[in-house]
Amino acid sequence: MLTVIPFLWFESQAEDAARLYTSVFNRSKIAAVHGAPGQVMSVEFELEGQKVMALNGNPQHRFNESFSFFVGCDSQAEIDDLWTKLLAGGGQPSQCGWLKDRFGVSWQIVPKSLGAMLSDPDRAKAGRAIQAMLQMTKLDLPALQRAYEG
Repeated sequence: MLTVIPFLWFESQAEDAARLYTSVFNRSKIAAVHGAPGQVMSVEFELEGQKVMALNGNPQHRFNESFSFFVGCDSQAEIDDLWTKLLAGGGQPSQCGWLKDRFGVSWQIVPKSLGAMLSDPDRAKAGRAIQAMLQMTKLDLPALQRAYEG
């Protein structure tokens, strides 16, 4: 059976990033660290059951928004918690629920219900939700719901 695993290229912080990510998400763990102490080459880890590989390469390749982790949240409390933890230590918030963590990896922290709001056949309701979202940095689920409901 084939496997598809996201592969992240870090300059030298693969293990630090894996430790942060596995501390942020409950069902997560570091599966393996490859290399000698102080000279980690790669790290295998899981985030909520999704396998991820991280490599310590060189500064030649940098992360950008063309790749991000999309995290669907059930509540505003989950959004707030993940937002705070992923921004800690030098991350940067962006628009519409996007942020970059301190390693430069992009994340979308989004309420699971947003997709249904934005695809509602009632285009007025969907439009209000989109307009509200476009005004936000961190997404505010109660405000999105109020806008959606009109």
